[in-house]
Amino acid sequence: MTRPETHLLSTPVGVEALAAAAAQPDPDSLAAATALRSRFPPDVAAAALTQIGLRRSARTKLGARADSLLFTRAGLEQASRAAVAAHHADRFVAAGVRRVVDLGCGIGVDALALLDAGLEVVAVDSDPETASIAQANLGDRAEVLVGDAVELAPTLLGGPGVAAFADPARRTDRGRSWRLEDLSPPWSFVETLLSGDRAVGVKLGPGLPHRVIPAGVEAEWVSERGDTVEVGLWAGPGTMLGTRAALLLPDDRLVVDPAAGPLAVGPVGSVLYEPAGAVTRAGGIAQLGDALDARLLHPDIAYLTADTVRPTPYATAFEVLEVHPYTEQALRHWVRDRGVGTLEIKKRGLDLDPAVLRKRLKLRGPGSATVVLTRGSTGTLLLVVRRLREA
Repeated sequence: MTRPETHLLSTPVGVEALAAAAAQPDPDSLAAATALRSRFPPDVAAAALTQIGLRRSARTKLGARADSLLFTRAGLEQASRAAVAAHHADRFVAAGVRRVVDLGCGIGVDALALLDAGLEVVAVDSDPETASIAQANLGDRAEVLVGDAVELAPTLLGGPGVAAFADPARRTDRGRSWRLEDLSPPWSFVETLLSGDRAVGVKLGPGLPHRVIPAGVEAEWVSERGDTVEVGLWAGPGTMLGTRAALLLPDDRLVVDPAAGPLAVGPVGSVLYEPAGAVTRAGGIAQLGDALDARLLHPDIAYLTADTVRPTPYATAFEVLEVHPYTEQALRHWVRDRGVGTLEIKKRGLDLDPAVLRKRLKLRGPGSATVVLTRGSTGTLLLVVRRLREA
């Protein structure tokens, strides 16, 4: 266990270089590199320009705060969105803890949210470079340690009111990975954390199979701005032990009833529902279908259909305008005959790339449309739909 070294861009010359890089209209250009190298050492200039590019990319996740933080590319990719990190912090506050040990803190985005919520934080990362960036981002508000989370956890988690948060790294030398055996800290460590009495939260990829979730643990799939971004596993005080839930931030939460369903399978009605990804991942399709008086188009595909529309935050509703058997030729003729130049293609259950298909269709004309390509009980379908925003 050691303390991270001061990051290059946290030094006075680094701060000055960041300001100079931010003033460049295109930090990736040769002109920007030439301008900074005329004033700063090459490593400082390159690091500053890289950071400005990362900050601009991070604004989608973190808003204006991104302009005051440091990043790594891998750290930014895995970092929680601001609203999601705030949700993690709110859960720990509700659990009544006073200190959270962030085991695998990355660049420190979740730690920042915990601090903003008034909690004490100890942050740990095994990579010295990442830890130095976390320390730069957290400043003197939190202690950052370089070390192995598995080795440090027994010491750091001692005492009452101390919780654990873990966001295991999901990258290998081959890139991003969703395999449990590639997690760092390892899955066996995650299981140990979740088996105790303390408040624990673990952030994992939303594709985590239900069968591996430990018994008695609350699993919460989270969607934010239409994207399903994670499943959080929660144990200890403040949790609904053994439940599965879908959360659509900021506050639409569906607790899955395991006794719901099964749903009937039937023909296309006048309404098509596309359930939110978190609802699908959490296993809430049958429960949602019951609430909407809806049926499945196909037993293995998460599209619901009904004869009347009902408002719900848990699905996007579409009015079904036309129903046809799907072939690429049929779709090509349809868009040509109607002069469709802008086409939104939604699909489930078919092995095709909407972007590639769109190019092959050679769209031309002033019209726009939305189509759904999927399987039904009678074959492959082409549905022409219109989004019902009021639902």
